[in-house]
Amino acid sequence: MDNAEIMQSLKGGLIVSVQAEANEPLGKPDILAAIAQACVAGGAVGIRACQPQNIAAIRRAVTVPVTGLIKKQYPDSPVYITPTLSDCLKVIESGGQIIALDATMRPRPNGEQLSEIVRLLRRNAKVLLMADIATLEEGIQAAKMGMDIISTTLAGYTENTQARFKKYTPDFDLVEKLVKELDDKVPVIAEGRIWRPDDMQRMFDLGAWAVVIGSAITRPTAIVRWFRQALE
Repeated sequence: MDNAEIMQSLKGGLIVSVQAEANEPLGKPDILAAIAQACVAGGAVGIRACQPQNIAAIRRAVTVPVTGLIKKQYPDSPVYITPTLSDCLKVIESGGQIIALDATMRPRPNGEQLSEIVRLLRRNAKVLLMADIATLEEGIQAAKMGMDIISTTLAGYTENTQARFKKYTPDFDLVEKLVKELDDKVPVIAEGRIWRPDDMQRMFDLGAWAVVIGSAITRPTAIVRWFRQALE
């Protein structure tokens, strides 16, 4: 599929984030690839995957578009989702058709600038770029830089947004504002703390291009913890 076909294949659909830490029971490439296959069998139109070995395994296992990212901590920056140009290139090498990267206004490692990363990727790669943002301003800025997709992945997870949200409450307001502001120029994907089918449906009603769900589908530990908390 070319980029236009990838975007159309995602429209109105559910993208499942299939991730696990390496030290978790599910944190092995072959296991994550099997989970991804199961999600596609259930109707997922795309998969979001983390770390090169997992991206590569999942890409071999499924035919739907794979969004890739690298989570990496750097000592001089709070940005950890595909923070550097080098990390972006590793996603491409692993087979990711879409690169998800932090597009917040926070300083990046080694003094790198997001605008320069975007410029270099546009010159040298044909992948789609997904901006993971936390605020309306960041979404607008990412769109101006030429990002192909805006995703609300980091809403409630950055230093300046953590206090505004409850753990299991999606940011409906941000999705609605982004859709209105960007006026269909850049597709908006809803992601973050979506735990119920009615939450997903509301996101589509607000104009989301697609919805990403991770923990509520693919993280048994988090799901069990959610039910235990309900009991308590």
